[in-house]
Order: sequence, then structure tokens, then C-alpha cells
Amino acid sequence: MFWPMLAIALGFLGIAVLGILGIKVFLEAQRLGRQVARTTQRINQAAEDLEQAAVDLARTGETLR
Repeated sequence: MFWPMLAIALGFLGIAVLGILGIKVFLEAQRLGRQVARTTQRINQAAEDLEQAAVDLARTGETLR
């Protein structure tokens, strides 16, 4: 009777460990998604700033020498 109970306990423990690791992976994936979204916003803002600077430079007719 000892071995079946031990097998059940170890099986439950293994499922619990996999569940905990799954939750950790899920949380890290969410964090990575938020970081990617933040970085995308920063890149888009930098592109808009660069485009505005190019428009302003073209309007003045100056060159970059």
C-alpha cells in the first residue's frame, strides 16, 4: 500500500510543480508583451519626431553640411 500512495503523492507533486512553472512562464510572457508594446511606442514616437524634423528641415531648405 505504501508504493501506490507514494506514486500518487509524487504524481501530484509533479503536476503541482508543472503548474507553478506554467504560471511563471505566463507571467513572464505578459511582462515581455508589455515591454514590447512600450518599446514599439517609443520607436513610433522617435519615427514621428524624425519625420517632423525632416519636414522642418525641408521647409527651411537647409542642408546638413
